[in-house]
Amino acid sequence: MKAGCVILACTLLAGASWGSKAGQSLKPPCRSGFSQNFYTVIVPREVLRGQSVLRVRFDDCQHNREVGFVSSHPNFSVRPDGTVYAEQEVANLSEPVQFMLTALGLHDPRIWETTVKLAPAGHPHPLPLTKLGIEEMFSRVWDSQPRVIKFPRKHQRSSSVNGLRRQKRDWVIPPINVPENSRGPFPHMLVRIRSDQDKDVGIRYSITGAGADQPPSGIYNIDPISGNMFVTQPLDREERASFHLRAHAVDMNGNQVENPIDLYIYVIDMNDNRPEFQNQVYNGSVAEGSKPGSSVMQVTASDSDDSTTANGMVRYRILSQTPHSPIPNMFTINSETGDIVTVAAGLDREKVSQYTIIVQATDMEGNLNFGLSNTATALISITDINDNPPELTVRTFSGEVPENKVNVVVTNLTVVDRDQPHSPNWNAVYRIVSGDPSGHFTIRTNPITNEGMLTVIKPVDFELNRAFMLTVVVSNQAHLASGIQSSLQSTAGVTISVQDVNEPPVFPVNPKLIRFEEGVPAGTTLTVFAAQDPDHFIHQTVRYSKLSDPANWLKINRTNGQITTMALLDRESMYVRNNVYEATFLAFDNGKSGSPQASGTGTLQIYLIDVNDNAPVLVPQEAQVCQRARLNSKINVTATDADSDPNVGPFGFELPTFPASIRRNWTITRLNGDYAQLRLKISYLEAGVYAIPVIVSDSGNPPLSNRSMIRIKVCPCDDNGDCSATGAVAAAGLGTGAIICILICIIILLSMVLLFVVWMKRREKERQAKPLLIDPEDDVRDNILKYDEEGGGEEDQDYDLSQLQQPDSLDHIISKPTGVRRVDERPVIPESQYPVRPSLPHPGDIGDFINDGLRAADNDPTAPPYDSLLVFDYEGSGSTAGSVSSLNSTSSGDQDYDYLNDWGPRFKKLADLYGGGEDD
Repeated sequence: MKAGCVILACTLLAGASWGSKAGQSLKPPCRSGFSQNFYTVIVPREVLRGQSVLRVRFDDCQHNREVGFVSSHPNFSVRPDGTVYAEQEVANLSEPVQFMLTALGLHDPRIWETTVKLAPAGHPHPLPLTKLGIEEMFSRVWDSQPRVIKFPRKHQRSSSVNGLRRQKRDWVIPPINVPENSRGPFPHMLVRIRSDQDKDVGIRYSITGAGADQPPSGIYNIDPISGNMFVTQPLDREERASFHLRAHAVDMNGNQVENPIDLYIYVIDMNDNRPEFQNQVYNGSVAEGSKPGSSVMQVTASDSDDSTTANGMVRYRILSQTPHSPIPNMFTINSETGDIVTVAAGLDREKVSQYTIIVQATDMEGNLNFGLSNTATALISITDINDNPPELTVRTFSGEVPENKVNVVVTNLTVVDRDQPHSPNWNAVYRIVSGDPSGHFTIRTNPITNEGMLTVIKPVDFELNRAFMLTVVVSNQAHLASGIQSSLQSTAGVTISVQDVNEPPVFPVNPKLIRFEEGVPAGTTLTVFAAQDPDHFIHQTVRYSKLSDPANWLKINRTNGQITTMALLDRESMYVRNNVYEATFLAFDNGKSGSPQASGTGTLQIYLIDVNDNAPVLVPQEAQVCQRARLNSKINVTATDADSDPNVGPFGFELPTFPASIRRNWTITRLNGDYAQLRLKISYLEAGVYAIPVIVSDSGNPPLSNRSMIRIKVCPCDDNGDCSATGAVAAAGLGTGAIICILICIIILLSMVLLFVVWMKRREKERQAKPLLIDPEDDVRDNILKYDEEGGGEEDQDYDLSQLQQPDSLDHIISKPTGVRRVDERPVIPESQYPVRPSLPHPGDIGDFINDGLRAADNDPTAPPYDSLLVFDYEGSGSTAGSVSSLNSTSSGDQDYDYLNDWGPRFKKLADLYGGGEDD
């Protein structure tokens, strides 16, 4: 029984610790390992063999990894499900037992470790955490460490536990406990590692593992000669709670003297972390009128210290409540879970809509003297329930409404509701429970003000009801809360007065349908279309007028409404639809004092009965047959009649007796009541177009007949009985002479077009050959001298451009003989051969081409044209004048170029360039 209690207590402790850690984050990432780094369990002083003392929780995140457990204590082992049990009987347990549990994956190289501490029942609690108590605890921790740890003797034996191999030693090396946040001095000696063989050979000691030669390295070191092991810096349990090192002993040559031993170092937790709330402000709600014990919300704080010790055990309490209404302590909090619940009745949202609560979280199991604390704010909103029925502000409402009006608000019903505005508990719903059997009124709710708008949805008649007395009830969209009764002020009466207005005259029968035969002569009285004035209490005179008469056939008597025809009624008129003709008339009164005239409209429908007043017409009007009688040389004809039954078919068809050629060449046969067949009576008829008269009669009483003409084209046909193209032309009436005329016209038109094109080409050539300059003989100006030997100017387009090309060689020019010779005649020396210029030179080469040609022309007197320089007299060699080629447009002087403006439009560009004067 005692063992069962112990196991239950341990399980609850482990579950609570695991739940506390899991609550620190909403969805923490899965991390393989033990649920806790340190397990503390209270066990009886005597533990029987096989007795379970604890069950550790291991999460592999994959749910398929095979994991085995190994205990470092010889007296305790672990089953595959994580249950720690006594492998042999333990008697008179007086001091806590602490050992390491290791989890190894069968197919995973990783190793997970946790620490288990078994505290015997009745063991004294830790010292109070005063300054002296902390120093004494540190002293006990330091002093309780084993001073010397020896390597075990070589005697070994093996056993199998859970399929894994573990070593049985003569004794178990106890773990080393180091308090966190120690002030030193550092390095501080922890233990001495010693081998029994140090007397025989020289031994060198070393330690390996995380914290020694692996990250975080340098925390622990060992004197290789003496074996003294040191801690070099303060430790923080929240960063790392334990270390697993291995101690080695080798001789001076590096040979292993002892098997490595495992050293487990545990960092003892200190209360150095305050509880931290997940949020600084928590929001919760509870309905008003809730009973005591109703859940409101939960606040959660976490402590980074060891949750299995008092350092990490957080307790909650409420420091203050604002406001203190109706009592200062309306809420309480579960000290362990942080759940806030109500402890008193009287929550009323209409009085207090929100409470502000300050919650304190303290570790050390809530010890205010030694624990660290933190606070958070809880805002508790009181949610609304429908505990206040709506109440109308007055018991009786009144309003007025004019008759025959709809969608008019008669009056607004005001209501008061203390529940949450714009919620179903506040929104009003109005109902008319009596006084409106015909449904003339409805009440719509204004969504903003919650008022009821009494509206007319069906016209009221002053002559029938001069007033209404309604009974109105108001309620909410949501039902009243349990135990809340409706108020007497939720019901009120509404008095509505109906105002009389001038109503328009009303036609008793609208539309009014009458029947008459078409063809009724003008001046015929059709009917009396009179209206009545609904205002019985006021005598008024009704007058009439015509509003719509599409065919202008009718007129109405202004005083009595008598309808008379003004023209012949025709059923076949475009204004008649389905034998019915419609006209609209207006009736209006003379109004009453203070009111304008009122008018009403009425529609008169006249159903026109058909009479036989339309002769039938032959259909079709045109047809085509072969000039030689064939079996298919037949024409089917019928007739159309604008009248209706019985004044239409069956129709009669016959050929007239005059002219006689009609009946001699043609015959017509009746097929049925509506169709007849017209065909050639002779075997051959010359091609052409013939107009054949046909007499068609209907079946009216009396019948009407009509002489209709059908135009028939008689043409030669091919083997299939179809008219040939030539035959179609001939049938159309075009003879050979007409066709020849048409062809001659086409030829003349084409000739005229050809002559016009030739004339345009010749004119274009003449324009290109015409000189651009005026004839010198026509120029009367005396400042232009004419020399017969001069060549063409710049606008002369007949010179050979190839003569401007640069010659291949200028040697003949350089080596030409000296002397004077005429240059106005063709030279006797061979002419220079210039390279042929490409037909489309590149635009960038034009400048180079002109410059090269200029240089060649300046140095070659044999180059044409030959009339570019005239010598009239020989004056000897040499001249005091400079070369004419030295002149250029950039030379400055007083030359006046204004005379260029007098030379006509051809020199305008040159005059603009040189005649600008000072203005340029």
